[in-house]
Amino acid sequence: MALFANVSGTPPVSIAMVAGETSGDLLASCLLSGLRPRLPDASIYGIGGPKMADYGFVSHWAMDKLAVNGLFEVLAHYRELKGIQVALRDRLLIEKPDIFIGVDAPDFNFGLETQLNQAGIPTVHFIGPSIWAWRGGRIKKIARSGSHMLVIFPFEEDIYREAGIPATYVGHPLAQVIPMVPDVASARAALGLSTTATVVAILPGSRLSELRYNTASFVGAAKLLASRDKNIRFIAPMAGPKQRALFVELIKEAGLQDVEIQVLDGRSHVAMEAADAVLVASGTASLEVALYKKPMVIAYKMMRATWEILRHMSYQPWIGLPNILAREFLVPELLQHAATPQKLADALWEQLQDIPHREKLRERFTLMHLSLLRDTANESALAVLKVIDQRR
Repeated sequence: MALFANVSGTPPVSIAMVAGETSGDLLASCLLSGLRPRLPDASIYGIGGPKMADYGFVSHWAMDKLAVNGLFEVLAHYRELKGIQVALRDRLLIEKPDIFIGVDAPDFNFGLETQLNQAGIPTVHFIGPSIWAWRGGRIKKIARSGSHMLVIFPFEEDIYREAGIPATYVGHPLAQVIPMVPDVASARAALGLSTTATVVAILPGSRLSELRYNTASFVGAAKLLASRDKNIRFIAPMAGPKQRALFVELIKEAGLQDVEIQVLDGRSHVAMEAADAVLVASGTASLEVALYKKPMVIAYKMMRATWEILRHMSYQPWIGLPNILAREFLVPELLQHAATPQKLADALWEQLQDIPHREKLRERFTLMHLSLLRDTANESALAVLKVIDQRR
């Protein structure tokens, strides 16, 4: 059978998917934007978020149940996570969808993909874990899962194929979503911000655990910056109502409620586009900031025990995606004990004041954007359809 929409007499395609956090929801929605027009009658369900729901996705568990980060933090939620994984596995083994697509969330998805593959259900994994940065031994687990990998960085395809794992480079979906030239004036108008104001976006993370560790330092840095320049405006997009409520609560607990911050419901891309500089937790968001061509400071804090283990497991000196892709420290990284309010404020102040550096970043981030730009929605959809077609 050739790659198809829905062929007459053929039962509608059934697709199961799991995305475990806000960034996964965005990435999965890009894939679905390419799949849904080709499979208008497909049943698409599993665990996901609101952006996936825009394409008719039905989530049977709340996506934020999976948004747990860190070795020991995951252990604290292990029983609940395992229960969800087992319940979903049992359901899929009965229903036998045409394909399962795991979107990021590797610790949850690869174990599930292995069991589904063994039962004859083909699997695709969208976005491979950063085995080139740390925990390279995970490639053995990926090979056991039997999944076809859809990778988002050009160099990853060869890494997986050399290990005997089928892989397709589809470009980074964010490179399509984010404009090559940001429209700062429109973004500021949407947020009610002056075109002449200095705007700093605060993004301490989308996971609740990230907010708990990062909020006090991030907002403390904002307070110090405000003391240097009372005209700076701070905006903080929150991934959902739980994140917003916790963020506000943590600010009060830290005694920082006098810091004027415009807290946004979602709209992280608008916030990045409107900003002059961004204080961002390490992760996909740092790449989004780079694609918006903005100067930034990357910071991250976590449970001390987790940090002590992870800091010895990295293969390279960078943790921020913009720096990893550039192979140099284009922007500052302040981690764990170094992520103090004073150091964050000083680093942000320098990013705001150094005009030649900002121009250099704009040029480098534009080249980075071009290198990641593909028709990701179309190419990832075609790769998934090919896997489905082989089964049917």
